[in-house]
Amino acid sequence: MKDPRSKREKEKAMVSEMIALYCRKKHKTKRGQLCTQCAKLTEYARSEKCPFMENKTFCSNCKVHCYKPDMREKIRAVMRFSGPRMIFSHPITAISHVVETKKEKKRIQNEN
Repeated sequence: MKDPRSKREKEKAMVSEMIALYCRKKHKTKRGQLCTQCAKLTEYARSEKCPFMENKTFCSNCKVHCYKPDMREKIRAVMRFSGPRMIFSHPITAISHVVETKKEKKRIQNEN
């Protein structure tokens, strides 16, 4: 089994990339820049507030949702928009994330 911290770091990086893509397309920012709203969302999404951080699965597979409802909805909006577009901007990262997530879901199903 992989180190949960490395999974967390990969997941944080993926969320950051998705927010950056969303910000560039929706808020017309330049590459490497974020608007104030997206910068706050990135900081919130990358926080270490999860009580299960050391041993849990990907956030997308987690049954406990640590995000505040309004922030969770903003993150979902980003993911709905950026998810399909990641294949064009970061194809290897996007495909590996999908594969890892599917493996993790399958592992969880087998444990239950």
